[in-house]
Amino acid sequence: MKFSISLPTGFEGVMYPIPFVEPGDFVRMAQLCEKLGYDSVWGNDHITSQHYVRELFPDKAPNFYELMTVLSFCAAATTRIRVGTALAVLPMRDPFWLAKQAATIDQLSNGRMVLALGMGAYREEFAAWAPRLAPKARRGEMMDEGLELMRRLFSERRVTHEGKYYAVRDVEMYPKPKADPFALWIGGHNMETVERTARIATGWLPGWRPWPELEERIKTLKARAAAFGRDPGEIEIAPQFSLTIAKTAEEAERRYMESGLVAHRKSLAYTGRDLTKQVVANLVGSPDLILEKIEGLKKIGVDHACALMIPADSMAEFEDQVEWFAKVAL
Repeated sequence: MKFSISLPTGFEGVMYPIPFVEPGDFVRMAQLCEKLGYDSVWGNDHITSQHYVRELFPDKAPNFYELMTVLSFCAAATTRIRVGTALAVLPMRDPFWLAKQAATIDQLSNGRMVLALGMGAYREEFAAWAPRLAPKARRGEMMDEGLELMRRLFSERRVTHEGKYYAVRDVEMYPKPKADPFALWIGGHNMETVERTARIATGWLPGWRPWPELEERIKTLKARAAAFGRDPGEIEIAPQFSLTIAKTAEEAERRYMESGLVAHRKSLAYTGRDLTKQVVANLVGSPDLILEKIEGLKKIGVDHACALMIPADSMAEFEDQVEWFAKVAL
C-alpha cells in the first residue's frame, strides 16, 4: 500500500494557524518524504480565504501558495517521489494552461506528475474569482468540458474545440506528458465523480468518507470501469485521510478533535453529524491501531492512503508526525 503526504500549500487558517509554513519548508519536506520512503507529496488549491476563516482570523490573511509552482520546485529538488495535486480546481483554471503546466512538470520530472482534478470545495471561492460567470455557470458542466478538452490536448496532434465554456482553434500542445498513460485522476466522492473516474481517469481521490460507503463506491467504480471495457486494476484507489499518531488512541483522538481540521470539515457541511466517527475512519490512533486500520483499508480495496492531512500547530509538529508514521507504516 502506498502512502503520501499533503503539503500545506493552502491550509493556513483552514487547519493550521496563521502563519504556519515558510517557503523553504515545501522543498525540505518533499526531500524528507522521499528519504523516508513515501510515494508522493501533494498540494491543495485555494486562491482566497473562505468566509469562516476570515471570521476565525479577522486580523490575519492566510498564505495560499500557487499549487503548480510549488510542485515544480519539489519535483526539481527530488529524484523519485511523485508530486500531485489534491486537488487542482479545474473550473477555476484555464484547461489549456493547466494541461501545459502539468505536461511540462511531467516532462521535467521524468514522468512523476499526478494531476488530480476536482470542482472545488467552496463555491464561494469560485464566486469571488469569477463574479460575472458564477451566477450562470455550472461547475459540473465546466468540469466535464474541461476534462474532455484536456484529454484531447494530452493525446491529439491538433485540437479545435467549441464548447459552452471553452474554445480553442487548431492548437498544437507540445510536449505531451512523459508518462504513458499520464496520471490523470479525478477527485471527489459523489456518484458523478465515480462515473467520471470509471470512464476516463487513471486514479480516484475521494476525500474522507465512512468506510462502508467507501467500500461500496470502490465496488461500484470497478464495476463501472469494467462496463466501459477498462481494466479496473489500472485505476489507483487513493482516498485522502487525516493522520494523527500518538502513544495512545485516546491521546490521538483528543488531539485530532481539538484540531483546526475538524472546524474545516464542519465548514464542508458536516454540521449535525457525529464528528467522532471521523476518528474511526481516519488514520488516527496509536501505532498499533493505525496498523490495524491500514489492514482494514487494504481489505476494502484501497491502494494508496493519499495526501495524508496532518493536524498540527507548527511545522516541527507536522514533521514529527511525518517521521513517526514512516517508522510505523513504511
